[in-house]
Amino acid sequence: MAKIGLSVRIDVTKIDKKRLYQGAKGTYLNLTTFVDLDNTDQYDNNGFISQQVSKEEKEAGIQTPILGNVAVFYNDSKPAPQAPQQVQEPTQQDSAFGDADIPF
Repeated sequence: MAKIGLSVRIDVTKIDKKRLYQGAKGTYLNLTTFVDLDNTDQYDNNGFISQQVSKEEKEAGIQTPILGNVAVFYNDSKPAPQAPQQVQEPTQQDSAFGDADIPF
């Protein structure tokens, strides 16, 4: 199974406090994120985070503000970058012209 690491940043001042709810072990907020592993925006982000909407809210066209961004900082499913191949300089033996001056 592939693993990815995400860096998440949100602006807490944009949280709709009415969407916070009390759970058994604390106060919670449901969030939704969309991540595009193949593309980044102008700030190297791969996606965004918003507050989750219910099915009924989604059908009614209600959208919550974008709270922040997501950036992929680790992805083990991408192949490791290949080491650049070294270009071997031709030796005199490799050259068909030997010591001759080449006019170009």
